[in-house]
Amino acid sequence: MAEMSDSNLDKTTIIQQAIASCCGAIITSLLVTPLDVIKTRLQAQSNPFPRGKCFVYSNGLMDHICVCENGDSKAWYKKPGHFKGTLDAFVKIIQIEGIKSLWSGLPPTLIMALPTTVIYFTCYDQLSEALKSRLGKDDEYIPVLAGSLSRFGSVTIVSPLELIRTRMQYRKLPYKQLYTCVRSKVATDGWFSLWRGWSSTVLRDVPFSAMYWYNYECFKKMMCKEVGAHEPTFFIAFTSGAASGSIAAVITLPFDVVKTHRQTELWESETLKSKLLFHRGTVHPPGQL
Repeated sequence: MAEMSDSNLDKTTIIQQAIASCCGAIITSLLVTPLDVIKTRLQAQSNPFPRGKCFVYSNGLMDHICVCENGDSKAWYKKPGHFKGTLDAFVKIIQIEGIKSLWSGLPPTLIMALPTTVIYFTCYDQLSEALKSRLGKDDEYIPVLAGSLSRFGSVTIVSPLELIRTRMQYRKLPYKQLYTCVRSKVATDGWFSLWRGWSSTVLRDVPFSAMYWYNYECFKKMMCKEVGAHEPTFFIAFTSGAASGSIAAVITLPFDVVKTHRQTELWESETLKSKLLFHRGTVHPPGQL
């Protein structure tokens, strides 16, 4: 009985897993976002973004497609700056614009990124436990199955929401008009249009997750065995995650390039379609067509 109660105490609940995922997601985004902000500012400096042009913004949790606003816009990525490189941009942005500018554009993306991360990691933990009870604790394919299925599910759930978020951002619609935006999209292009870009995201994310979790669990077991630890320490978990993430990122890089091109092309065609519909509605107002 004592052993059973100890094992029950060791198990984390779904709520604890969700809270841990959320905290980890916030810390990750706070650390990674400044690097992507600097990268975007350097890109905009060498090749200014015209209206309707798309660029990829990453907060460390997921990639977001951002659509450029009007040329006279005061958007964070259009602010003037003469940067000589990454370090120079880092120092000048802090000195001229303030340290908060390093996290420009972060809050809107967290609306999608946090739920996605919570769904993904919580599903992975739950699926791992379920598969271990069926296939046995030592089955080496459990991380592959759990990682692939959890990523597939989270991408499928969030993909239409991210598409609608980008559409609303471009048209500058408040979130209270979410239902209207979804209804107009479905009425124009059908339900399946909400999952445009889904296939290229799955093509990149599912193999990445399968490789990441498989290597992560292997590295973790190997390092625990080397140091004689029963449970992985923070250093073991961090090193295993960094190594497995690097390997998965390098192998899936071609899929990442395809995904980025596909999504930017998709959104540049979407913005062009929005302009045509807007001009058509201006020249021929509803009821006069």
